[in-house]
Amino acid sequence: MARVLIVGCGCRGRSLAAALVADGHAVRGTTRDGARTAAIEQSGAEPVVADPDRLGTLMPALAGVSAICWLMGSAGDAPALNRERLETLTERLVDTHVRGLVYEAAGSAHPDVLGQGEEIVRRAAAIWRMPVEVVSRDPADHAAWLASMRAAVGRIL
Repeated sequence: MARVLIVGCGCRGRSLAAALVADGHAVRGTTRDGARTAAIEQSGAEPVVADPDRLGTLMPALAGVSAICWLMGSAGDAPALNRERLETLTERLVDTHVRGLVYEAAGSAHPDVLGQGEEIVRRAAAIWRMPVEVVSRDPADHAAWLASMRAAVGRIL
């Protein structure tokens, strides 16, 4: 199967990681806090300490990755993650093996910020012919969100 990088592997990310591992994928999950790596390992994913606000820490984790899940829909305290950082990431992906991006466009972040993020990934898809999926399912409905994310990863791959 494929290797998937989940950027933002908190509770929802770990749930997605476990589902993707069950589907036969190799999964890496990021956390800013090294103390949370054990929880990521328990989901079956390989933990990576990286900060999406500092893309240089994230780039080494892209080795061998086919798809990225950008789970920053609840990063309400850091709007740059769904704007400037996301845009820079999509530009840098051109020179990697990553062939698709799944963007979480729902959560507690401001809807305008999430809309800007959606525009960024759709523009990247058009410019670089990169497959993208935008998941707008409310993460509060965890079962539906998980099914939507899992299906989106399947379509990317």
